[in-house]
Amino acid sequence: MNVLPSTSTSTSPSYKKDNDTDKRQKELIEKMRATKEKWDAEALESEDGPDETDALLSKAIEAALEQGKGWKEGEREAYLNAMMDDDYIHPLFATDNEELEKSGLVEAFSSLAYDKPPAIAMNESKKKGNDAFANGKQNVAKNVQYYRDAINHYYEAFFWAEKVQPMTEEEIRNAPDDDIPSYTEKQLDDFKSTVCANAAMSHMQLKNWGYVRDDSKKALTFNDQSIKAWYRLAKAHQMLQHWEDAGDAIESGLKCDMTNKELIKLQKLLEKKVQRARLERQKRERAKAERVHAVKQVWKHCKNNHISLGRVPLVTSVTDDEEIDDDKDESRWHHHHPHTGKLPKPISNHEWAWPCMFLYPSHHQSDFITTFSESDMLAIRMAEIFPEIEEHGSSSLDNTTNIPWDYNNEFQCSKLAIYFEVHCSNASSQENIIHPEFVERLSSQGDAMKFYESARALKGDDGPDMQHLATCIEKKHLHKQRKLWISKHGSLWAKPDKCPVVRVHPACTLKQVLTDTRMVVPNFLVTFILIPEHHPVHEQFLKEQ
Repeated sequence: MNVLPSTSTSTSPSYKKDNDTDKRQKELIEKMRATKEKWDAEALESEDGPDETDALLSKAIEAALEQGKGWKEGEREAYLNAMMDDDYIHPLFATDNEELEKSGLVEAFSSLAYDKPPAIAMNESKKKGNDAFANGKQNVAKNVQYYRDAINHYYEAFFWAEKVQPMTEEEIRNAPDDDIPSYTEKQLDDFKSTVCANAAMSHMQLKNWGYVRDDSKKALTFNDQSIKAWYRLAKAHQMLQHWEDAGDAIESGLKCDMTNKELIKLQKLLEKKVQRARLERQKRERAKAERVHAVKQVWKHCKNNHISLGRVPLVTSVTDDEEIDDDKDESRWHHHHPHTGKLPKPISNHEWAWPCMFLYPSHHQSDFITTFSESDMLAIRMAEIFPEIEEHGSSSLDNTTNIPWDYNNEFQCSKLAIYFEVHCSNASSQENIIHPEFVERLSSQGDAMKFYESARALKGDDGPDMQHLATCIEKKHLHKQRKLWISKHGSLWAKPDKCPVVRVHPACTLKQVLTDTRMVVPNFLVTFILIPEHHPVHEQFLKEQ
């Protein structure tokens, strides 16, 4: 036999309390209604009729009855449900219009938004700002608080001006005659431009030149004919030592008023500095155009000759919180220097030369060759740097190399083994997922251009602003690489094996090495590893590969 679960009919204390409250409220409303009906009847039966006080009292009771009817059917439950909703935000804590609309009290709160119409408030705020500025000028003690107050009032005036709805000329003519002024869109723009220019003027008294620049620019967005805003913008750029921007502001201002004495005086004062800044900018632009042309030539040459280029990340961290250590950078990037400033270049119609690095891990030394012709054999360059020792020298000095750190006379051309590393061997041709500490292949001319310019900027060649921008771009690139690697392998600690190496015959030319399908040139710098044949490091080096 199935037994149904018993259903409790007990009522919770909170539910009883709510019912008692509703009952008392209904009784109170009924009592008020009965009292009102009794007073109305007595007033009608009276010979004098209802007096004015009784009539007002009756209306007040009637209004109270309408307001005191309590919750309509279902209102109370809906309100409680809304309060319990996780997405509900009380209107007092709403941060935008969308949250306020969800509360259902938009109209109620909008009615409380302004004590005065915005058109009146903006004029009053502007007047307060003018008065505060005038007090600051007259103040003998030079109290800067007057100017701060003026700035706040001007900002407040701009805020109220944003709330004013512009009207057409016809709408203004047909508007009712009241104390609230009406404005066209142009009049409002002029007003906004004026208060922004006044705020810039107040900032000038405080020597807040960055704010002077920003407020002057804002003023000019509403009225580009404001001669005062142009002068204050030029003055701000002068104090910030932005000479070219100062010159542009002066010239724009003089287009509005060619007789303005302040701008003419400032133009004469800054003429040489502005001219020098413009010449320097033109010089930078020419240099950049030459670099762009050079990188394009390199890419075209590599593409035509099937030479692969690569890059390494130029930063080691993706956030400012990560510790930055120069030694860590050096070990992380192995021997691939991110920026040498050198690019491969043509030395004749059909001949190219590359910057080249010879590394000697057995002695922790290196040599940098600025121009290594593609047609040169490796043996020729090796013989120039490490000549053979004459077997029958006249003295003991003739039986030693001229390299100070080669104590055992091992660095002779015939005794050296030469290798290059094989990069991007662990990358999928489709996914192209590379561990952040390994060499990434450059796939397009645009990538090569961005990498070279970022490398220059990070070294500070283009100033601190470009250096910061390049740092942000490279951090984003490194973050993307890390994310892709972690999504596939689970951790950055899951590193691939060390790069394999290829031994090169000294009789090979540089071009034969570059066109080898296993060769990828990182950072436009060809790198070779040279180790004495019988040195203990050579054996260890081969075991690690």
